[in-house]
Amino acid sequence: MRTRILALAAAFVAAASTPMALAQQYPTHPITLMVPFAPGPTDTVARVIAQSMSKPLGQTIIIENKPSAGGILAPELVKNSKPDGYTILIHHIGMATTPFLYRQLRFDPLKDFEYIGLINDVPMTLLGKQQLPAKDFKELLTYIKANKDKVSLANAGLGAASHLCGMLFMSAIQTDLLTVPYKGTGPAMNDLLGGQVDLLCDQTTNTTSQIKGGKVKVFGVTTKTRVPSLPEIPTLDQEGLKGFEVSIWHGLYAPKGTPKAVMDKLVAALQAGVKDDEVKKRFADLGATTYPPEKATPAALQSMVQSEMDKWGPLIKKAGVYAD
Repeated sequence: MRTRILALAAAFVAAASTPMALAQQYPTHPITLMVPFAPGPTDTVARVIAQSMSKPLGQTIIIENKPSAGGILAPELVKNSKPDGYTILIHHIGMATTPFLYRQLRFDPLKDFEYIGLINDVPMTLLGKQQLPAKDFKELLTYIKANKDKVSLANAGLGAASHLCGMLFMSAIQTDLLTVPYKGTGPAMNDLLGGQVDLLCDQTTNTTSQIKGGKVKVFGVTTKTRVPSLPEIPTLDQEGLKGFEVSIWHGLYAPKGTPKAVMDKLVAALQAGVKDDEVKKRFADLGATTYPPEKATPAALQSMVQSEMDKWGPLIKKAGVYAD
């Protein structure tokens, strides 16, 4: 009898330790959310959504910054992590553009991840240093045409949102500027504020406070409609760059093979997060639009990645911009 009881107990323990059982118990300890960049716009989005998602999950979500050129290190680390839901990734539009920017990319955005869903959409702003003589966008274009060999355009590095926006801007005005890459948004913004560079195109999550503080000149926003938190600033489309539109969306990912039971809980937590009034307010204050729950889904994120690859791939190839 004792032997039989021990056998049954062992069987019970084994059953409770199966992947399915562990997935159903998930999460039992904190989750790590990897951010591909140093503290800045994407880091801000990560911290806002992580705090809200922690509530329905019942566990803390720890932010871990893994900055690298183009934000390619964090996806690689998450791809190679155990697919148990305890290591997840936030990334922006770079998830769709890095395959065209790097020849030796060690992950495939379409094949190596499970998609959790979309978080928000962030407009960008075209900024200039205070010392620029141009007072508005029309004067800026005149100034650029007259000084195209001298005007500098900062970005946060290859594949960064600011790099993509700058590349699209130069294409739209049919003028190549002196591009100055930095290791992150912070140093680029600091040099713009200090007058060392002339222009920077970056997310409202990073530029709103500088604009409202009067520390920079702003020449337009990059969406088709004005940003509610910056209603006085015209769009670049309104300023004459017809059809100019670029915004930076953020999404969440898990390693390929993460159990469905775990994915379901992560998706549900994200959907609760984007419905959170405090989350929506915090994003709105930064000029960002929170996606509705029906977009906080694996299908919506996968569709976004594919459509953005189709949009940006030809532009990047035409520009001939890539890294080994």
